[in-house]
This record gives sequence, structure tokens and C-alpha cells, in this order.
Amino acid sequence: MVSGIRGLGATAGTAAPMARKAAGGARFALPEEIATNGPGTVLAATPLSGLEAMLALQEAEASGARDREARHHGQELLRELARLQRALLVGGTDDALLGRLASLAETAPEAADPALRAMVAAVVLRAKVELARRGRGAR
Repeated sequence: MVSGIRGLGATAGTAAPMARKAAGGARFALPEEIATNGPGTVLAATPLSGLEAMLALQEAEASGARDREARHHGQELLRELARLQRALLVGGTDDALLGRLASLAETAPEAADPALRAMVAAVVLRAKVELARRGRGAR
């Protein structure tokens, strides 16, 4: 029964857990290379070959470029949505503005980063909703 927290440190009245043997006498064993090298030994990682390193670098650069493009596209969509909002507050909309918004909504690139991809998709959805409300939905 727990009687409350009395501070930091060991709890009173607790005993060290007793070691149990597995059925059949089996026990945990370290891999041989760790057991022979001792504790605290750092094992070397397998180095990448030149081709593998180049492919990994190209993939990282490509995903970064896709993310930059998607972020820029999402910011453009947000700017156009803000222009639409201002136009509605003034009392009307511009067909050129709706055309730019539709074009941006249809050509949104896909980001490599899942969080960025979700945010851009949410902005695209908002743009499509606004276009549909004004009779300019996806064709």
C-alpha cells in the first residue's frame, strides 16, 4: 500500500528484487565481440562506400529542395488567401485573384517532410473551399 511521497531517495521497507532463473537454466548472454572487448567499448560502424554516400547525399538534397519548394508554394497560397480576404472585406472579388488561387491550389508540390506536407495540404484545402464557395471549384 502506498502511503504517500516522503521525498527523494530510496523508499523505506523495500527489499532488492531477487534474481530469478529462467526455466531450464537459460540466461542472458552478450554477443561475443562485446563480451571480449569489455564494457564501454564502442564498435565501429560500417563505413559507406562512395556510391552509397553519394546516393544518400543526393536524397537528402532532393528532399530539402522539395521541402523548400512546398514551403514557398504554401506561403504563396497564404498570401493569395489573405488578398482574397481583403478583397471580400472591401466588397468584392477579382477574377484574376481567383484564377491565381486556383492555379496555385492545383499545382501544389508534395513536401518530403510529413508535417510540412500536412500543413500545405491544409492550406490547399482551404483555398479549394474558398474557390468552391465562389463557384470556381475544381474541374
